[in-house]
Amino acid sequence: MPLLDQLSDGRVWERFYEYKTSLVCTEADKKALRRFIDEKAYLPVCGAIAGGAAFPLPKKAIISKIYSQKKRTVYTYPERENTVLKLLTYLMLRRYDGLFAPNLFSFRPGRTAKDALLSLLKTPGLAGMYSYKVDVSDYFNSIDVPRLLPVLEEALSDDPGLFGFLRGLLTQPLVLDRGEAVPERKGIMAGTPTASFLANLYLADLDRHFYEAGVPYARYSDDIILFAGSREECGEHARCVRELLARKGLSVNPKKEEFSSPEDGFTFLGFICRGGTVDVAPASVKKLKAKMRRKARALARWRDRNGLDGEKAAKAFIRVFDRKLFENPSDSELTWTYWFFPVITTSESLNVIDRYAQDCVRFLVSGKRTKARFSVRYEDIKALGLRSLVHAYYDFSDEERARRSRGRD
Repeated sequence: MPLLDQLSDGRVWERFYEYKTSLVCTEADKKALRRFIDEKAYLPVCGAIAGGAAFPLPKKAIISKIYSQKKRTVYTYPERENTVLKLLTYLMLRRYDGLFAPNLFSFRPGRTAKDALLSLLKTPGLAGMYSYKVDVSDYFNSIDVPRLLPVLEEALSDDPGLFGFLRGLLTQPLVLDRGEAVPERKGIMAGTPTASFLANLYLADLDRHFYEAGVPYARYSDDIILFAGSREECGEHARCVRELLARKGLSVNPKKEEFSSPEDGFTFLGFICRGGTVDVAPASVKKLKAKMRRKARALARWRDRNGLDGEKAAKAFIRVFDRKLFENPSDSELTWTYWFFPVITTSESLNVIDRYAQDCVRFLVSGKRTKARFSVRYEDIKALGLRSLVHAYYDFSDEERARRSRGRD
């Protein structure tokens, strides 16, 4: 059955609802999706698609990257259309999953970033190998649509209507920028639901090449890592990656391109693996501490400007980072702790983050950066509600061990 026809089927929407609510999902998101389905708000969108009506223009926005001050360009469709595209992407990722090699881990059913790292760690002799890691520069928005379309047409040869619809989205030359329709080269439009499937597809031949060559390799969206027995062999693989990316109109991000020797270990997807230990990578720790520092300074200004009690500012800081670290953001695969906790084997970096968070709270309560801030005791910080990442990690590890033990019984 053509996928576009399934978009108006209430039973398909119910399966989608069951899937979405099986994930860590906010109550507000659950209620919004339930209301959308119950009101059959998808039907006007499906009717417009079936009738060949022009899809609304995507809206352009510049946002800050998570845990960073860097900016990125994203695109969004109106809420009704965006929700229908989410279902379409859910269906595409499942029908066409067979197009992708096992070493691709992004946006695939039953696969996560955790699986990418764990699959690499199972490679015999990995600790003695050299590695090459690279990030594709502005991947989603730099994909060359004319190069993509023939690949997409072949992949969707069983569903020409779906190909025609996606081609229409991709070749639309205009976007809404501050309310004005302007022409823009926008690639596959980061931020739109269909971008995940298209991003997997565009580099599928690269993934397949290394899989068939037996090279330890993993890709998660625009992050790629591979391994070899010697520095020279690793360099040859790196040249292959750069050449294929260049043929596709892409380039590497030179700031995120690195070779590592066995003694250095390797970093990937925010983790560092070295000497048999897996920890949160230093760059990930640095980004999170920078986020905490900026928020603490902003709250200190808010406290001083309004003559507020320091504890009020500290509680606001704690609420913000409870959400960032322990609660799942909307449409995110995993919250921060559940990204890292299942994989790391040490609490060393978590302890560094805990101490830094405590210092931010002491600063907000005391208003001091000097040693006087230590008048705020650890017991006082706990009473304000600050949660320890170290304690949460060991609680998680105990629960995980108990779960595995029950599975063996």
